[in-house]
Amino acid sequence: MKVASVVAAVVASSSASSVFRSSAGCPQAAAPRVAAHPLVGYWHNFKNPSGDTYPLSQIGASWDVINIAFAENAGEGKVGFTLDPKAGSEAQFIADIAALKAQGKTVALSLGGQDGYVSLGNAAETANFVSSVTALLTKYGFDGIDVDLESGVSAGLPIIQNLVTGVKQIAHNIGPSFYLSMAPEHPYVQGGAGAYGSIWGSYLPIIDGLRNELTQIHVQYYNNAGFVYPDGRQLKEGTVDCLVGGSLMLIEGFKTNYGKGWEFKGLRPDQVSFGVPSGPKSAGQGFVTADVVSRSLTCLTKGVGCDTISPKQPYPSYRGVMTWSINWDRFD
Repeated sequence: MKVASVVAAVVASSSASSVFRSSAGCPQAAAPRVAAHPLVGYWHNFKNPSGDTYPLSQIGASWDVINIAFAENAGEGKVGFTLDPKAGSEAQFIADIAALKAQGKTVALSLGGQDGYVSLGNAAETANFVSSVTALLTKYGFDGIDVDLESGVSAGLPIIQNLVTGVKQIAHNIGPSFYLSMAPEHPYVQGGAGAYGSIWGSYLPIIDGLRNELTQIHVQYYNNAGFVYPDGRQLKEGTVDCLVGGSLMLIEGFKTNYGKGWEFKGLRPDQVSFGVPSGPKSAGQGFVTADVVSRSLTCLTKGVGCDTISPKQPYPSYRGVMTWSINWDRFD
Protein backbone atom coordinates (compact mmCIF):
# COMPACT_ATOMS: atom_id res chain seq x y z
CA MET A 1 0.00 0.00 0.00
CA LYS A 2 1.27 3.46 -0.87
CA VAL A 3 0.29 5.36 2.27
CA ALA A 4 1.07 8.69 0.63
CA SER A 5 -1.44 8.10 -2.15
CA VAL A 6 -4.06 6.65 0.22
CA VAL A 7 -4.02 9.65 2.55
CA ALA A 8 -3.95 12.05 -0.38
CA ALA A 9 -7.02 10.31 -1.78
CA VAL A 10 -8.88 10.60 1.53
CA VAL A 11 -8.11 14.31 1.75
CA ALA A 12 -9.10 14.87 -1.88
CA SER A 13 -12.30 12.83 -1.69
CA SER A 14 -15.71 14.43 -1.98
CA SER A 15 -16.20 14.13 1.77
CA ALA A 16 -12.81 15.60 2.59
CA SER A 17 -14.11 19.12 3.01
CA SER A 18 -16.15 17.97 5.98
CA VAL A 19 -13.67 15.39 7.23
CA PHE A 20 -10.62 17.64 7.12
CA ARG A 21 -12.12 21.05 7.67
CA SER A 22 -10.12 23.85 9.23
CA SER A 23 -9.58 23.84 12.97
CA ALA A 24 -8.93 27.60 13.02
CA GLY A 25 -11.88 28.13 15.34
CA CYS A 26 -10.33 25.98 18.07
CA PRO A 27 -8.10 27.66 20.67
CA GLN A 28 -4.50 26.71 19.92
CA ALA A 29 -1.23 27.17 21.75
CA ALA A 30 1.54 28.93 19.86
CA ALA A 31 2.76 26.41 17.31
CA PRO A 32 5.31 26.05 14.50
CA ARG A 33 4.39 26.17 10.85
CA VAL A 34 3.07 22.73 9.90
CA ALA A 35 0.29 21.40 7.67
CA ALA A 36 -3.12 21.17 9.36
CA HIS A 37 -3.46 17.46 8.50
CA PRO A 38 0.02 16.28 7.54
CA LEU A 39 1.33 13.10 6.06
CA VAL A 40 4.47 12.39 8.07
CA GLY A 41 7.28 10.16 6.86
CA TYR A 42 10.81 9.15 7.79
CA TRP A 43 13.68 9.59 5.34
CA HIS A 44 16.50 7.08 5.81
CA ASN A 45 20.00 8.45 6.33
CA PHE A 46 21.25 4.89 5.86
CA LYS A 47 20.99 1.89 3.58
CA ASN A 48 18.62 -0.97 4.37
CA PRO A 49 16.63 -3.52 2.32
CA SER A 50 14.57 -0.67 0.85
CA GLY A 51 17.75 0.50 -0.89
CA ASP A 52 20.30 3.27 -0.64
CA THR A 53 19.37 6.64 0.69
CA TYR A 54 18.97 9.47 -1.82
CA PRO A 55 18.94 13.29 -1.85
CA LEU A 56 16.08 15.04 -0.10
CA SER A 57 15.27 16.74 -3.40
CA GLN A 58 13.91 13.39 -4.66
CA ILE A 59 11.23 13.10 -1.96
CA GLY A 60 7.71 13.08 -3.42
CA ALA A 61 5.43 16.07 -3.06
CA SER A 62 2.83 14.19 -0.94
CA TRP A 63 4.94 14.31 2.21
CA ASP A 64 4.24 17.23 4.54
CA VAL A 65 6.59 16.43 7.41
CA ILE A 66 9.96 14.79 6.74
CA ASN A 67 11.72 13.26 9.74
CA ILE A 68 15.42 12.70 9.16
CA ALA A 69 16.27 9.27 10.56
CA PHE A 70 18.35 9.34 12.66
CA ALA A 71 20.60 11.43 14.88
CA GLU A 72 23.37 9.53 16.66
CA ASN A 73 24.39 9.01 20.26
CA ALA A 74 27.74 10.81 20.61
CA GLY A 75 28.17 9.92 24.28
CA GLU A 76 27.74 11.81 27.55
CA GLY A 77 24.31 13.04 26.44
CA LYS A 78 25.62 14.56 23.23
CA VAL A 79 23.78 14.01 19.95
CA GLY A 80 25.52 13.93 16.57
CA PHE A 81 24.58 13.59 12.93
CA THR A 82 26.64 12.14 10.07
CA LEU A 83 25.22 12.52 6.58
CA ASP A 84 25.19 9.45 4.32
CA PRO A 85 27.26 10.30 1.19
CA LYS A 86 24.42 9.01 -1.02
CA ALA A 87 22.35 12.00 0.14
CA GLY A 88 24.82 14.40 -1.47
CA SER A 89 27.19 16.91 0.04
CA GLU A 90 26.50 18.61 3.34
CA ALA A 91 25.99 21.92 1.54
CA GLN A 92 23.45 20.32 -0.80
CA PHE A 93 21.68 18.67 2.12
CA ILE A 94 21.31 22.03 3.86
CA ALA A 95 20.08 23.59 0.62
CA ASP A 96 17.58 20.74 0.14
CA ILE A 97 16.19 21.31 3.65
CA ALA A 98 15.77 25.00 2.89
CA ALA A 99 14.02 24.16 -0.39
CA LEU A 100 11.59 21.77 1.33
CA LYS A 101 10.79 24.40 3.95
CA ALA A 102 10.21 26.96 1.20
CA GLN A 103 7.57 24.56 -0.19
CA GLY A 104 5.79 24.61 3.17
CA LYS A 105 7.23 21.30 4.37
CA THR A 106 8.42 20.64 7.91
CA VAL A 107 11.82 18.97 8.32
CA ALA A 108 12.73 17.53 11.73
CA LEU A 109 15.68 15.59 13.10
CA SER A 110 14.59 12.28 14.60
CA LEU A 111 16.34 11.10 17.75
CA GLY A 112 16.48 7.40 18.40
CA GLY A 113 15.12 4.67 16.20
CA GLN A 114 15.35 0.95 16.81
CA ASP A 115 18.98 1.08 17.94
CA GLY A 116 19.11 4.70 19.07
CA TYR A 117 19.92 5.64 22.63
CA VAL A 118 20.75 8.87 24.43
CA SER A 119 22.15 8.85 27.96
CA LEU A 120 20.50 11.50 30.12
CA GLY A 121 21.37 10.31 33.59
CA ASN A 122 22.40 13.60 35.17
CA ALA A 123 22.46 17.38 34.78
CA ALA A 124 25.76 17.41 32.86
CA GLU A 125 24.49 14.96 30.24
CA THR A 126 21.24 16.92 29.95
CA ALA A 127 23.20 20.13 29.34
CA ASN A 128 25.24 18.36 26.64
CA PHE A 129 22.03 17.11 25.07
CA VAL A 130 20.56 20.61 24.94
CA SER A 131 23.65 22.26 23.49
CA SER A 132 24.35 19.57 20.88
CA VAL A 133 20.76 19.34 19.63
CA THR A 134 20.39 23.12 19.51
CA ALA A 135 23.61 23.31 17.47
CA LEU A 136 22.38 20.69 14.97
CA LEU A 137 19.04 22.43 14.50
CA THR A 138 20.81 25.72 13.88
CA LYS A 139 23.46 24.29 11.54
CA TYR A 140 21.14 22.34 9.25
CA GLY A 141 17.98 24.43 9.52
CA PHE A 142 15.80 21.69 10.99
CA ASP A 143 12.41 22.89 12.24
CA GLY A 144 12.72 20.79 15.38
CA ILE A 145 13.02 17.25 16.64
CA ASP A 146 11.15 13.97 16.64
CA VAL A 147 11.66 11.90 19.80
CA ASP A 148 11.74 8.23 18.80
CA LEU A 149 13.75 6.67 21.62
CA GLU A 150 13.01 2.95 21.63
CA SER A 151 15.50 1.92 24.28
CA GLY A 152 16.64 3.28 27.60
CA VAL A 153 13.25 4.75 28.57
CA SER A 154 11.79 3.00 31.59
CA ALA A 155 9.54 4.16 34.42
CA GLY A 156 11.41 5.86 37.23
CA LEU A 157 14.70 6.40 35.41
CA PRO A 158 16.31 9.89 35.40
CA ILE A 159 16.06 10.08 31.59
CA ILE A 160 12.32 10.77 31.84
CA GLN A 161 12.52 14.04 33.77
CA ASN A 162 15.85 14.99 32.18
CA LEU A 163 14.40 14.55 28.69
CA VAL A 164 11.46 16.78 29.60
CA THR A 165 13.81 19.39 31.06
CA GLY A 166 16.17 19.20 28.09
CA VAL A 167 13.50 19.47 25.41
CA LYS A 168 11.93 22.45 27.18
CA GLN A 169 15.31 24.18 27.11
CA ILE A 170 15.77 23.39 23.40
CA ALA A 171 12.31 24.80 22.72
CA HIS A 172 13.29 27.95 24.60
CA ASN A 173 16.53 28.22 22.61
CA ILE A 174 14.78 27.87 19.24
CA GLY A 175 11.69 29.91 20.05
CA PRO A 176 8.01 29.59 19.08
CA SER A 177 8.82 28.06 15.68
CA PHE A 178 10.13 24.91 17.42
CA TYR A 179 8.50 21.71 16.15
CA LEU A 180 8.24 18.70 18.47
CA SER A 181 6.88 15.27 17.65
CA MET A 182 7.11 11.90 19.35
CA ALA A 183 6.92 8.42 17.87
CA PRO A 184 6.96 5.88 20.70
CA GLU A 185 5.96 2.27 20.22
CA HIS A 186 2.55 1.64 21.75
CA PRO A 187 3.80 -0.42 24.74
CA TYR A 188 5.46 2.79 25.99
CA VAL A 189 2.13 4.64 25.83
CA GLN A 190 -1.11 2.63 25.69
CA GLY A 191 0.75 -0.24 27.35
CA GLY A 192 0.39 1.69 30.60
CA ALA A 193 -3.34 0.96 30.63
CA GLY A 194 -2.32 -2.49 31.78
CA ALA A 195 0.51 -3.12 34.21
CA TYR A 196 2.15 0.31 34.51
CA GLY A 197 5.90 0.07 35.07
CA SER A 198 9.22 -0.71 33.36
CA ILE A 199 8.69 0.22 29.68
CA TRP A 200 4.89 -0.07 29.98
CA GLY A 201 3.49 3.45 29.83
CA SER A 202 6.93 4.95 30.47
CA TYR A 203 6.40 7.66 27.83
CA LEU A 204 3.26 8.95 29.54
CA PRO A 205 5.07 11.28 31.97
CA ILE A 206 7.21 12.54 29.06
CA ILE A 207 4.12 13.31 26.98
CA ASP A 208 2.43 14.89 29.98
CA GLY A 209 5.49 16.97 30.83
CA LEU A 210 5.84 18.27 27.26
CA ARG A 211 2.17 18.65 26.32
CA ASN A 212 2.56 22.44 25.99
CA GLU A 213 5.52 22.06 23.60
CA LEU A 214 4.19 19.04 21.69
CA THR A 215 3.15 19.59 18.08
CA GLN A 216 2.03 16.03 17.47
CA ILE A 217 2.52 12.48 18.67
CA HIS A 218 2.24 9.59 16.25
CA VAL A 219 2.45 6.33 18.16
CA GLN A 220 3.76 3.32 16.23
CA TYR A 221 0.86 0.88 15.96
CA TYR A 222 2.97 -1.93 14.55
CA ASN A 223 5.56 -4.58 15.47
CA ASN A 224 4.04 -5.21 18.93
CA ALA A 225 0.90 -7.33 18.34
CA GLY A 226 -1.64 -5.21 20.22
CA PHE A 227 -2.58 -3.58 23.51
CA VAL A 228 -5.26 -3.53 26.20
CA TYR A 229 -8.02 -0.94 25.83
CA PRO A 230 -9.32 0.68 29.06
CA ASP A 231 -12.47 -1.48 28.94
CA GLY A 232 -10.30 -4.61 29.07
CA ARG A 233 -10.51 -5.79 25.49
CA GLN A 234 -7.40 -6.55 23.44
CA LEU A 235 -6.93 -4.41 20.33
CA LYS A 236 -5.04 -6.04 17.49
CA GLU A 237 -2.65 -4.15 15.25
CA GLY A 238 -3.73 -3.64 11.66
CA THR A 239 -7.36 -2.90 12.55
CA VAL A 240 -9.60 0.16 12.65
CA ASP A 241 -10.23 -0.41 16.35
CA CYS A 242 -6.49 -0.34 17.08
CA LEU A 243 -5.88 2.97 15.30
CA VAL A 244 -9.07 4.58 16.58
CA GLY A 245 -8.81 3.18 20.11
CA GLY A 246 -5.17 4.13 20.52
CA SER A 247 -5.88 7.65 19.27
CA LEU A 248 -8.86 8.07 21.58
CA MET A 249 -6.81 7.03 24.60
CA LEU A 250 -4.49 9.94 23.84
CA ILE A 251 -7.33 12.41 23.18
CA GLU A 252 -9.87 11.35 25.81
CA GLY A 253 -7.39 10.17 28.43
CA PHE A 254 -7.20 6.98 30.49
CA LYS A 255 -6.06 5.59 33.82
CA THR A 256 -3.03 3.37 34.12
CA ASN A 257 -2.73 0.00 35.84
CA TYR A 258 -6.12 -1.37 34.79
CA GLY A 259 -7.94 1.76 35.95
CA LYS A 260 -6.32 1.84 39.39
CA GLY A 261 -3.30 4.03 38.63
CA TRP A 262 -2.72 7.68 37.78
CA GLU A 263 -4.83 9.34 35.11
CA PHE A 264 -3.31 10.54 31.86
CA LYS A 265 -5.22 13.63 30.80
CA GLY A 266 -6.08 13.80 27.11
CA LEU A 267 -4.24 15.90 24.54
CA ARG A 268 -5.82 18.24 22.01
CA PRO A 269 -7.04 16.31 18.93
CA ASP A 270 -4.71 18.31 16.70
CA GLN A 271 -1.75 16.92 18.68
CA VAL A 272 -2.57 13.29 17.84
CA SER A 273 -1.84 11.24 14.70
CA PHE A 274 -1.40 7.50 14.16
CA GLY A 275 1.65 5.70 12.82
CA VAL A 276 1.46 2.74 10.43
CA PRO A 277 3.81 0.82 8.11
CA SER A 278 4.05 2.11 4.55
CA GLY A 279 3.78 -1.41 3.14
CA PRO A 280 3.95 -5.12 3.98
CA LYS A 281 7.76 -5.24 3.94
CA SER A 282 8.47 -2.17 6.07
CA ALA A 283 7.42 -3.74 9.38
CA GLY A 284 7.14 -7.22 10.83
CA GLN A 285 3.56 -6.77 12.07
CA GLY A 286 0.75 -4.26 11.89
CA PHE A 287 0.38 -3.72 8.15
CA VAL A 288 -2.84 -1.86 7.38
CA THR A 289 -4.89 -1.80 4.20
CA ALA A 290 -5.99 1.36 2.44
CA ASP A 291 -9.51 0.75 3.69
CA VAL A 292 -8.36 0.59 7.32
CA VAL A 293 -6.50 3.91 7.02
CA SER A 294 -9.46 5.60 5.33
CA ARG A 295 -12.07 4.25 7.77
CA SER A 296 -9.95 5.12 10.80
CA LEU A 297 -9.52 8.73 9.70
CA THR A 298 -13.21 9.05 8.86
CA CYS A 299 -14.22 7.51 12.21
CA LEU A 300 -12.00 9.88 14.17
CA THR A 301 -12.92 13.02 12.25
CA LYS A 302 -16.61 12.40 11.44
CA GLY A 303 -17.69 9.67 13.85
CA VAL A 304 -18.78 7.34 11.03
CA GLY A 305 -17.21 4.26 9.47
CA CYS A 306 -16.06 3.04 12.88
CA ASP A 307 -15.78 -0.59 13.94
CA THR A 308 -16.62 -1.35 17.60
CA ILE A 309 -14.93 1.74 19.10
CA SER A 310 -16.26 5.23 18.39
CA PRO A 311 -15.16 8.67 19.60
CA LYS A 312 -17.28 10.50 22.18
CA GLN A 313 -17.60 13.17 19.50
CA PRO A 314 -16.05 13.74 16.07
CA TYR A 315 -12.59 15.30 16.14
CA PRO A 316 -12.27 17.16 12.81
CA SER A 317 -8.95 18.66 13.91
CA TYR A 318 -7.35 15.20 14.35
CA ARG A 319 -3.86 15.73 13.04
CA GLY A 320 -2.91 13.12 10.45
CA VAL A 321 -0.91 10.00 9.63
CA MET A 322 2.71 8.98 10.11
CA THR A 323 4.29 6.16 8.16
CA TRP A 324 7.51 4.21 8.29
CA SER A 325 8.81 5.22 5.90
CA ILE A 326 9.33 7.50 2.89
CA ASN A 327 11.99 5.16 1.54
CA TRP A 328 9.91 2.03 2.05
CA ASP A 329 6.88 3.70 0.47
CA ARG A 330 8.90 4.24 -2.71
CA PHE A 331 10.26 0.69 -2.66
CA ASP A 332 7.32 -1.41 -1.43
